Amino acid sequence: MGWDATTPDEIDDLARRAQTGDRDALEALLGAVRPRALNVCRGVLPYSSDAEDACQEALINIANKLGSWHGRGRFTTWMHAVAVNSSRSTYRRLKNQAIASDAAPTEKPDPRTTSVIAGTRLDLLEAMETLERDHPQFVEPLLLRDVYGLPYDEIARLVDAPLGTVKAQIHHGRKLVRPLLRASD
Repeated sequence: MGWDATTPDEIDDLARRAQTGDRDALEALLGAVRPRALNVCRGVLPYSSDAEDACQEALINIANKLGSWHGRGRFTTWMHAVAVNSSRSTYRRLKNQAIASDAAPTEKPDPRTTSVIAGTRLDLLEAMETLERDHPQFVEPLLLRDVYGLPYDEIARLVDAPLGTVKAQIHHGRKLVRPLLRASD
């Protein structure tokens, strides 16, 4: 088998082999999922270099947390959540750096004009930050459903929660986030 695995079955197989300590499988796995992880990161972060940083963090997290994938769902679904979390972590780090810097501390970019990239807006990221602070249980299901369009049953497997609970979390999360979003022009 070549190391250019692209199908979900091939990626799942590489992940299982990597979990057993196969270094070659781990390298092949990271190479195979990198484009997918980068696309996820690009969907969250508006600037290419930020998305690249988040992707690199995601690949490191994938390698370090590989044992937490239990094989109940597709590896690519699990990887998707890791990449989303890495993107959000990168966003928080960049936001904290911007707050700490002296450069134009009172100017904030208008999310309606500067951040609409692949359907993601900075006001959404800000809303997710607020939701995570006040109601962290709603963030991951809401992002996986409303930003990435994963089906409810896949989200339930990924977060290891009953389907009804996931649907309720997403519904309640939407109600909490809606007032935090800026109106589109």
